Amino acid sequence: MRYLPLTSSDRAEMLSVIGAGSVDDLFVDVPESARLSGPIAGLPNHASELAVERHMTALARKNMVAGDVPFFLGCGAYRHHVPASVDHLIQRGEFLTAYTPYQPEIAQGTLQMLFEFQTQVARLLGTDVANASMYDGSTACWEAIGMARRITKKSKAILSSGLHPHYVSVAKTMAKYTGDTLETGTPVLTAETDIDQMIAAIDGDTSCVVVQYPDILGRIADLTPLAEACHAKKALLIAVVTEPVALGAIRSPGEMDADIVVGEGQSLGVGLQFGGPYVGLMGCKDKYIRQMPGRFCGETVDADGKRGFVLTLSTREQHIRREKATSNICTNSGLCALAFSIHMTLLGEAGLRRMAGINHANACRAADRLAKVPGVKLVNDVFFNEFTLDLGREARPIVRTLAERGVLAGVSLGRLYPGEDALANGLVVAVTETVTAEDIETLAQALEEVLA
Repeated sequence: MRYLPLTSSDRAEMLSVIGAGSVDDLFVDVPESARLSGPIAGLPNHASELAVERHMTALARKNMVAGDVPFFLGCGAYRHHVPASVDHLIQRGEFLTAYTPYQPEIAQGTLQMLFEFQTQVARLLGTDVANASMYDGSTACWEAIGMARRITKKSKAILSSGLHPHYVSVAKTMAKYTGDTLETGTPVLTAETDIDQMIAAIDGDTSCVVVQYPDILGRIADLTPLAEACHAKKALLIAVVTEPVALGAIRSPGEMDADIVVGEGQSLGVGLQFGGPYVGLMGCKDKYIRQMPGRFCGETVDADGKRGFVLTLSTREQHIRREKATSNICTNSGLCALAFSIHMTLLGEAGLRRMAGINHANACRAADRLAKVPGVKLVNDVFFNEFTLDLGREARPIVRTLAERGVLAGVSLGRLYPGEDALANGLVVAVTETVTAEDIETLAQALEEVLA
C-alpha cells in the first residue's frame, strides 16, 4: 500500500515541458561516483504502513517507560504529574494550529495566552517582566549572557561550577562566534557552593555571573551577597532555574536582586518527551526590557475602549534592522508555553505551593532512607527535591545495574562530567510527587544489594 501522488503520465508530461528525457536527466550534474548504485546496505526496502507500525512498536517496547518503574532521574528534566486536561486543551484546534503571532491583530487568543504566561513567569521568577518564552533553558541561559554583554559593554562571564554542564556547553559553543570569554569549572562533591569563589573572581571586566538555583547537585544558596558583589562591579547577576517547581517553596531569584532570571519550564505542563521540545523561561528587571530577546505581548484598549492584546516588542532580525536584533532564534515555544500556562492556572499559587511541599517531603524521606544504606553518604545539607549521594565507588556501572533490575536510580555525575575522577562516585537523585514510598524502598534495597 504505497502513496504515490504522481502517475506515470503526470511525470511524462512534466518531463516533456522541461525538455528532459527521464528523471535521471535531472541529476546529470551529480557525479556518477556520488550516486547510489543500488539499495543502501542495512536499510530495508519500502514496506507497508502496517508493517512499519509493527516494526516501530516492537522497537519501542525495548525502551524502559518512565511511568512503569521507580523513577529518580532529574538534572534538568523532571517527571511530574501533568493533568489530563492540559493535553486536552492544547489540542483544541484554535491553539494547536495558531503557531505564533506573526499577525497579532488576528491572533487575540494566542496573544492573551502569552500575556497570561508572561504574568505567571514573572511572578514565579520574581522579576518585573518576562517574555513570551524561549526555546529551552540552555538557550535561554546563553541569551542572558549575550544580553548582559549588550547592557554592560563587557564580555567576560563567570559561570558557576554548579551550572548544568549542558548549559555550559551551549554557552561555550555560542561564545566561539561572539568573542565572549567564559570562566567556569567543575563542582566539588561537598555541601558548599562556590558563591564565595565567584564573589572573589568578579572584576571590572565582568559582564555577568551565572549561577544555577538550585544547582546541579541540588544545593541551594542565598544569592543576595552575590548580587551585591556583582552590582558593586557593575556586573549583572543571572540566575538559572532548571526546576521551576522549587520556586513554590524557596525564595525566587528576583527577590534576591538577580538582574536576569532564566530557566527550563518543562516541569510544568510539559512531559519528558525524550528530551524535547521544552520551553525556556526568561525574566528581567524592567530597565533591561529593551535588551531582552524574544516577544512581549501587552494589554491595551482599541478605539472603542475594548480590551485587546498586542505584540508590544519583537526584537528579532526579521522584524527590525538585523544589526539591532537581540536574537537570531525564533525565541518562542508557543504550544509548550500554553501547556505550562494551563498547568499553572490549574494549580494556582496555593496548588503550586502544595505540590512543592509534597516534592520536598518525598525528597527528605528518600534522602533519609538512602543515607542509611551502608557505604552511601548524603552530600547536601539543604535541597528541594534533588540531592546528591556519594556512593563510595563509581556510580555509572551501579546505575546501569539498577536499570537492568528495573530501577532508574538517578543521574551519575560521571556521565555529566566524563573524565572527572573526583565526581565519579556521585549520584544525583530527583524525587517528585510521582515517587511513592514503595519506590523509595525499592531503590534503597536494590542499592544495598548492589553495594554489598
